[in-house]
Amino acid sequence: MPEHDFQPSRYHNTLGTHRQVLRLADGDTLVTTTVDAGGFDASGTQVTSSGNPMTGPFFIAGAEPGDTLAVRIDRLVPNRSSGYSRRVLAAGSVDPSYVRFLPWPADGSSDRAEWRIDTVAGTATVTDPETTLAALPLPLAPMLGCLGVAPPGGQAISTATSWVHGGNMDYRGIVAGVTCYFPVFVPGALFFLGDGHALQGAGEMSGTGVEISLDVRVTFRVVKGVASGWPRGENEGFIFTLGNARPLDHALQHATTEMLRWLEDEYKLDPVDANILLSQVVDYEVGNMYDPAYTMVCKMPKRYLTRVA
Repeated sequence: MPEHDFQPSRYHNTLGTHRQVLRLADGDTLVTTTVDAGGFDASGTQVTSSGNPMTGPFFIAGAEPGDTLAVRIDRLVPNRSSGYSRRVLAAGSVDPSYVRFLPWPADGSSDRAEWRIDTVAGTATVTDPETTLAALPLPLAPMLGCLGVAPPGGQAISTATSWVHGGNMDYRGIVAGVTCYFPVFVPGALFFLGDGHALQGAGEMSGTGVEISLDVRVTFRVVKGVASGWPRGENEGFIFTLGNARPLDHALQHATTEMLRWLEDEYKLDPVDANILLSQVVDYEVGNMYDPAYTMVCKMPKRYLTRVA
């Protein structure tokens, strides 16, 4: 199938029915770049406003409302040698009584930590002179914090948050080798991607990963007649669903419900079998606990599904 190279020149801080930047066909591959959450590109130049600016949208021919768009992430590589993060956990990450003990920066000083990114060694290292972590390089795990399609109802939804269309889910499992599935709400789906992280802990508990711009390669497939309700995904070992809401239990409920639907509708499990199996082998991850909508991930090991198919 064709491979398309696209170099963005404009970006969006909402996911919506914006004018398409490129038209692709079912099965096509896209090679492109993202800027970081602050709008900085591969050269470290700020080329657009901050706030998780998105590359796209990309029109996928044949995708219609009621279908599902499959996006296989073939490659994610940081394209510069420097990234940044916050130094301090978000106040909502700890007990309210402990917030005053967090190492808040002095008035007028920055809470930003600088990182050195080494794609050859596969490491990210804090270069902040106020820490002792320079002797502790961490393994790179490039991921996309924000990706999705145009939402329903003609809405334009901020890249600060997430919903049924995807968006700023910040799930560290969205890495190369994963296929993501999104409900299609408008003709062509209108797919966006951005907010690259060189690595990030579960929950994005400081409000950032190690923010970085990325070189990206993805491949699209239209799944006709399959109407998913929330974003889904799969990797080598698991299928997973993502619920986006606040409070956290609502996000978990959305993800769990979507998993049950998937098991029953696509894997053809009897509803009782699906309930029993899910209750005993399910795993959950916190995708994000910082944004206006939290993200919970419901995971089902594939090894059990091969035995009941």
